[in-house]
Amino acid sequence: MIEQTAPIAESTYRELLSGLQAILADEELVIEPERLRVFECDALTAYRRMPKVAALPRTEGQVQRILKLCDRLQVPVVTRGAGTGLSGGALPHSAGLLLVMSRFDRILEIDPVRMLARVQPGVRNAAVSEAAASHRLFYAPDPSSQIACSIGGNIAENAGGIHCLKYGLTHNNVASIRALTVEGEVLTLGTEALENAGPEYRSMLIGSEGMLAAVTEITLRLLPLPVETRTLLAGFDSVADASAAVKGIIAAGMVPAALEMLDATTVAAVSEYCNCGYPPTAAAVLLADVDGAPAVATADAEQLTGIFRDCGATSVSVATDASERARLWLGRKSAFPALGRITPDYYCIDGSIPRGEIGAVLADIEKLSKDAGILVANVFHAGDGNLHPIILFDAGKAGEIDRVEALAGRILERCIAAGGSITGEHGVGVEKIDQMATQFTDAEIAQFLAVKAALDPNGILNPGKGVPSLRRCQEYRALKKHSEGAA
Repeated sequence: MIEQTAPIAESTYRELLSGLQAILADEELVIEPERLRVFECDALTAYRRMPKVAALPRTEGQVQRILKLCDRLQVPVVTRGAGTGLSGGALPHSAGLLLVMSRFDRILEIDPVRMLARVQPGVRNAAVSEAAASHRLFYAPDPSSQIACSIGGNIAENAGGIHCLKYGLTHNNVASIRALTVEGEVLTLGTEALENAGPEYRSMLIGSEGMLAAVTEITLRLLPLPVETRTLLAGFDSVADASAAVKGIIAAGMVPAALEMLDATTVAAVSEYCNCGYPPTAAAVLLADVDGAPAVATADAEQLTGIFRDCGATSVSVATDASERARLWLGRKSAFPALGRITPDYYCIDGSIPRGEIGAVLADIEKLSKDAGILVANVFHAGDGNLHPIILFDAGKAGEIDRVEALAGRILERCIAAGGSITGEHGVGVEKIDQMATQFTDAEIAQFLAVKAALDPNGILNPGKGVPSLRRCQEYRALKKHSEGAA
């Protein structure tokens, strides 16, 4: 659950408002409750909270002055991008300022020779590849929300996507970051060269969920578009067989560009939602891309087909052209809206596990689901073991949110027990902050807090997110031990 916050003092609010009015134009400052309402949550709608004020700057100079003002007045600052996050990372602070970076939306440069794109944080993920396509280049990380999510948000959560198995997460595809500390200091982390001469501070900022600095510019690495891509779809009679196929692919030394799994609940939902060509009664399907030179893509598709067959696939198809490839991927990309049609509400979490544990963990998720009496669908990045259990429920039922949170916590703790992590790309936010106490020791948490204190001494950047206090860790562990003893 989210923690309550003390209200801002009226004198502080008046001084904050006066300072913001000196920095921002009227249309860049939002204080009316009805206009603030649109910022009350990100895509994790289970948590909602109104900010005291929202700022929509257009220049780095404005951001610098806003941060200095808030630091002086000790007003919390939460940075927000497109609001597509799934862990409550952009949940506003009720006594603070919401720094909305959506107007930093320019692609500043596409350099085809060095294969770099220099962009502002409000640029949509998909817009980068669209701008680079004329140079036969693309930006690899492709979250399912890529038509809407912003690069700044991708930086905050270290977003991955469908093709991260071969091409990597955000941190693998970012050359450098320009950011501002809460005290207004300009930082340039990383380099456009292939090697970094100093400490690797760039990765420290990627995935930090807005708790260390405000990003104002990013230089992204672009890759050549593959000459040819083959898309394969395999249906299985059991999740165990599909999981065995994932292990078989990796054991064979193959690295597909993408390898996704959908369970029976999701397959049935997308089959009713769109004409995607999936076997509607399959217990699980695997969707894969292989790419490269035509001969390589063809050979890989044949090898993949053989592995699917050897692991018990009941059907295997290979897309014959671009339109059929798009149709097969439409099913995967439509999973969330398709599931939204069969349930009033859903709650998507993401835990990462070793690939060899997929079958066992999915079986345990099914048991946890049955024990809780709450349906869980699964659609996820099988190739890198990043699970996305989707808990289907009705928020209108009394106490249902609490039951869903408890189930989500048990699933995440199962991921930890399997040797994995509580998040792969969605971040911790407020959703998983208690499970941080299970994932990490007090000594490790203390190191995270020390980094936070070094860059944000007064603790005003996105407070209450990402890293719990040591006291909260100890309280959660004690509560967990008590509940386990009672059980």
